[in-house]
Amino acid sequence: MKIVLFLSFFLFSYVRTCTSLDSLAVSQSIQDGQTLVSVDGTFEVGFFTPGNSASRYLGVWYRNLSPLTVVWVANRETPLQNNSGVLKLNEDGVLVLLNSTNSTVWSSKISKETVNNPIVQLLDSGNLVLKNGKDTKEDQILWQSFDYPCDTLLPGMKLGWNLVTGLDRFLTSWKSADDPARGEFSVHINIGGYPQLVFMKGSVIKSRIGSWNGLGFTGYPIQPLIGKQRFIFVVNAEEVYHQYEVLDSTFVSIYTLSPSGLLRSLAWTSKTSDQKVIETGLDSCDIYAMCGANSICNMNGNVPKCECLGGYVPNFPEQWNISFWAGGCVSRNNSTCKNRNSSTDGFWKYKQLKIPDTSSSWYSTTMNLEECHKSCLKNCSCTAYANLDVRNGGSGCLLWFHDLVDTRIFSQWGQDLYIRVPASEQDQVADNGHGYTQKKMVGITIGWIIFGFITCVSMLILRKRGKFCIRLFQWRQEYFRLRKDDMDLPTFDLSIIAKATNNFSSRNKLGEGGFGPVYKGTLIDGQEVAVKRHSKKSDQGLEEFKNEVALIAKLQHRNLVKLLGCCIEGEEKMLIYEYMPNKSLDYFIFDETRRKLFAWLQRFHIIGGVARGLLYLHEDSRLRIIHRDLKTSNILLDAHMNPKISDFGLARTFGEDQIQAKTKKLVGTYGYMPPEYAVHGHYSVKSDVFSFGVIVLEIISGKKNRGFSDPEHSLNLLGHAWRLWTEDRPLELIDKHLRQRCILSEVLRCIHVGLLCTQQKPVDRPDMSSVILMLNGEKLLPQPNPPGFYTGRSLPESISLNEMSLTIFEAR
Repeated sequence: MKIVLFLSFFLFSYVRTCTSLDSLAVSQSIQDGQTLVSVDGTFEVGFFTPGNSASRYLGVWYRNLSPLTVVWVANRETPLQNNSGVLKLNEDGVLVLLNSTNSTVWSSKISKETVNNPIVQLLDSGNLVLKNGKDTKEDQILWQSFDYPCDTLLPGMKLGWNLVTGLDRFLTSWKSADDPARGEFSVHINIGGYPQLVFMKGSVIKSRIGSWNGLGFTGYPIQPLIGKQRFIFVVNAEEVYHQYEVLDSTFVSIYTLSPSGLLRSLAWTSKTSDQKVIETGLDSCDIYAMCGANSICNMNGNVPKCECLGGYVPNFPEQWNISFWAGGCVSRNNSTCKNRNSSTDGFWKYKQLKIPDTSSSWYSTTMNLEECHKSCLKNCSCTAYANLDVRNGGSGCLLWFHDLVDTRIFSQWGQDLYIRVPASEQDQVADNGHGYTQKKMVGITIGWIIFGFITCVSMLILRKRGKFCIRLFQWRQEYFRLRKDDMDLPTFDLSIIAKATNNFSSRNKLGEGGFGPVYKGTLIDGQEVAVKRHSKKSDQGLEEFKNEVALIAKLQHRNLVKLLGCCIEGEEKMLIYEYMPNKSLDYFIFDETRRKLFAWLQRFHIIGGVARGLLYLHEDSRLRIIHRDLKTSNILLDAHMNPKISDFGLARTFGEDQIQAKTKKLVGTYGYMPPEYAVHGHYSVKSDVFSFGVIVLEIISGKKNRGFSDPEHSLNLLGHAWRLWTEDRPLELIDKHLRQRCILSEVLRCIHVGLLCTQQKPVDRPDMSSVILMLNGEKLLPQPNPPGFYTGRSLPESISLNEMSLTIFEAR
């Protein structure tokens, strides 16, 4: 009987050690497969594998919630590679995570001098704490997971600063659903000026939830779970933080920052595990500084509209008129405060606003609004003022200095803001509250038109330069028609682009294409761009420029280069793109030195990315697009070697039911043209498939199709690849730098796909959806037919002189 009782007690103790302990003492540990559970059973800490990952992490999650909801991860940057992890409180009182070799991959960093009988405990709040003894007083806590948030904000967790220790608690997104490592998005309390809540993408502010006005954040005034939870914001000499608490004990809510940068509220009741997801839906006016400085963003339906504040006018009126507002507004009165009687200045009152960025503000909790008014009036640099707290009629004072940035109108929420205007401006501002009236805009526009007309008539009569005037008016008509077709595309001043490129310095030149030279530029905000400038010597002109703007500006895909804007001034035509630091694909694969560093995994990744980009163009985009000039130099590589298809000047759109089209003006690049296009001018989606196949074979071989010549058979790369295939020697096509360090099955599959894509007849070539399945090994590959290859001569071997006379060749 005693033996039975002993065994029962032993087994009970063992089970409790494995599944229900809430704490660890010195020298105790849990292994992978064991967990700690909070006393009320809500939270659990242990080892888990996220999504489709093979790595193991130590984390805290809701115990009885499905799907698995992880709220904190210890070793997010240092994953374990197997199930041998151990969490232990060591002899020094430090919580450590050990791997299979007993090496520390993560630890709680504390001062050993403060340790006295420490234990680790998982609290009912989800907070994993290391403290002295059983005491839960805050001054006994040596370390806590709440001080090192990941992507989740829990009730009772502080988001913000401990000003005494310098500890900054902020949320950071996961890299992906499968990778808890720090992503590119974060949420911070910015303590410059009056503290405010901001969303960051890297080191750049993405959006601003705003400052606290006593009721809520000025940029997020509505609490979707009002009555269920309460927001708290604390600002004192020791701390600045945001916190929330749940008022209903049957209700659970948490906030998470997704890998894509969205803040989500997850809510459910204790009686059910069904989650309700509430996303903080951001609109265009939530984009930080959407309208530039000294302006207001107003969402009119689904379309944002920017207006200058009272006493301010657009910094760049021409850009402002075509809905490019980034340049913001400047004071209409150029004189400084010191040159006028500032005591006569006035203030224009705006209601229901998200107040401007407070990073350059000053605040007082004791001043009233009248004292705030007087204080602003006395300081030449003060541009606006408002109440700090809007409760009970308002209290406190908030002053702004310099530019007013990121202001918007709310239809039912927001607070009052008082904008400073000189006495000379007050009557004009009072007309409409916005300074730059529509009447004045119309007058200025009509004045410019009349001036342009008179100038051209004068030149026509006096200098006989009629052609110039006609051309000028044609340009203006084309320009405004282009802007009407695509209102989302920003335009840049020539002076801005010239400054960004160091006046188009040869040192900034990246290369040159059919449209003209390309320069690297750096905008005022530090953003790097690529500027494609039209060359007067180029055969391409307005048509290709319009074509690229109209097509690519409306396309959004990770494997297509992003067009940021354009510049049209005088005879200048420029396109401004995101900058690709790793240049183009041909820069790597056709260079003997760089090709050695170009591993198979990178090459295979690029092949797949180009395929996905083409699939989007052919089948998934709003417009069905044929690129017509796909080649290695038009595939750009970003900082992570992700491929992006570029140069849409020669692209054409297709109707949904259209199979092919014909042109008499043949444009493109020899070596990438399919036979039906080179001979008859016929093009279709299968034309791009052919070009893709050529690129695949070039990536694998490291050789140019047109530049390659088999000395024995006078074949180009396609002919050479086909001969090796038919002779059962395809491995000889592989770049010599790859043969010892590649996955042969993948390389052979890619060669097979490349030959299928370059078959002579378009009908035999697969579409891009099939190509992607083939590349991934998810579809059987048929035997290829002979390719539409060229010989070593410069023209297709099937072209006769009669056929040539029907086509204008403009190849590049």
